[in-house]
Amino acid sequence: MTDTPAAQPMPTREVRSTGVHLTTLGFGAAVIGNLFRAVDDDTARAAVDAAWDAGIRYFDTAPHYGVGLSERRLGEALRGRPRDEFVISSKVGRLLRPRQQPLEKDDDGFDVPGDVGRVRDYSRDGVLRSIEETLQRTGLDRLDVVYVHDPDAPEELDQVVAEGLPALVELREQGVVGAVGAGMNYSAPLTRVLRETDADVVMLAGRYTLLEQGALDDVLPAALELGRAVVAVGVFNSGLLARQEVPDDANWNYEQAPPHVLARARELAALCAEHGTTLPAAAVAFALRHPAVVGVVLGMRTPQQVERNAALLAEEPAGGWQPLWDDLADRGLVRTP
Repeated sequence: MTDTPAAQPMPTREVRSTGVHLTTLGFGAAVIGNLFRAVDDDTARAAVDAAWDAGIRYFDTAPHYGVGLSERRLGEALRGRPRDEFVISSKVGRLLRPRQQPLEKDDDGFDVPGDVGRVRDYSRDGVLRSIEETLQRTGLDRLDVVYVHDPDAPEELDQVVAEGLPALVELREQGVVGAVGAGMNYSAPLTRVLRETDADVVMLAGRYTLLEQGALDDVLPAALELGRAVVAVGVFNSGLLARQEVPDDANWNYEQAPPHVLARARELAALCAEHGTTLPAAAVAFALRHPAVVGVVLGMRTPQQVERNAALLAEEPAGGWQPLWDDLADRGLVRTP
């Protein structure tokens, strides 16, 4: 831990009526699982410590992130912190098992050895095993939020609705976990999760941003109607909205952004500048303005990234955000809730 006095916790919003309160900015721990490139143990630990010092109290991880590396690092960094003062979420749906034929490196985007693979399992037994193994890796006594992770195939989603989420709901009713839900890159399946299960929260990746508001057609109004919560991730659309100056080689939805998308991002950036703010700060604030959204989670690899993200959350134009939102809507650049 650092010797710097911790800031007061950031503002929180409650997930449904579960008693689980998330700070409006959450620490996304995929990157300390060596997403795309390696980070050493000391830097990963320093990033978590910096998040705590900045007032962040919500930390999100998953077995998928570095085949357990993220969970182990996050658990070690939080060990010794007052357990009732932070919220941790992890995910189910991918069990980690030794590969029969080990690879030299992981083949799913993480810079880690390839001796362990992921086995998709959305069954009741798979959910229970996954939670038990996550608790072992983190060394924690409980998980506050559990999401079903990316049930992309139709048959996977069917099993989640029939088995996986009902199992999580049972654990919630038993007091084993605080809140349950699912996380995906697609809004329509998450809408089904909300309407057909007793999920408390969904983690929505990339579908409600300054560039994309398709979730206004399904999952966001469903969440409001049913009194459920949404956590927004991917609000920078794979990095496209992460800087005020949009580079020619910026990514969008994990691929090279096409010219028309680059042009739109630059138009957004220019309007942000006119209103005295920046594109990344507006991207965070825009997601948080929807009444169903309880928090935004950003990946944070280093203490410097933590400080930058905390500053984005605190940034606000002198005249407030509403004039920018009105201007963007008048020009047809965003849809209003």
